[in-house]
Amino acid sequence: MRKTLLITKALADGNRLRIVMALMQKPELCVCQITELLKLATPTVSHHMSILQGAGLVDSRKEGRWVYYTLDKKLSRTTLNPVLKWLHSQLKSDPTILKDQTQLEQITSCDVADLCFKQKKPEIGIKNGLRL
Repeated sequence: MRKTLLITKALADGNRLRIVMALMQKPELCVCQITELLKLATPTVSHHMSILQGAGLVDSRKEGRWVYYTLDKKLSRTTLNPVLKWLHSQLKSDPTILKDQTQLEQITSCDVADLCFKQKKPEIGIKNGLRL
């Protein structure tokens, strides 16, 4: 029962639902891409990711300075897969999720290093001639 409670608590937050839906659209996202999507502070996003990871919903990997997240690969082989399918069917037409899908395309087309630079230096909107 503990595992079920962790999962349901993790999914009982709008931002975490948005993250799960984003990871269904894009198999891997850097924490800076998730931060950009949610328009939250990096520590807040890291807290959300920690909850999702603790519930076994996401995995992370570190590459240099960046942390990347994916949906846990074991989910497709567990009883949780129908829950994810249900979430997708319930939220795929939600205006926030539709907006997130459009934004995610733009966000993932940017270089991760440039995106992280913009988040660390928000007063600087241009780097290397590229408007961020």
